[in-house]
Amino acid sequence: MTTIIEVKASEIADRLKHLGIGSDELVKLTIEPEKELIPGRRESRAKVVAAGLTDIAIDQIIKQAQHDVEQ
Repeated sequence: MTTIIEVKASEIADRLKHLGIGSDELVKLTIEPEKELIPGRRESRAKVVAAGLTDIAIDQIIKQAQHDVEQ
């Protein structure tokens, strides 16, 4: 049986638990993200994270660049 649910990524585990699906059961997940406001952002961010930068490091780089431009 196929069941389609629409849920935020942060709520996936809770929704599966609510449906009675155990954490050891195999499920198939299809990701269909909403259209991006800034095309290419998702792919670019994945490359930056793969390079080893954290969200905090990315934020610091952006803030430093903004500070540099303001000067």
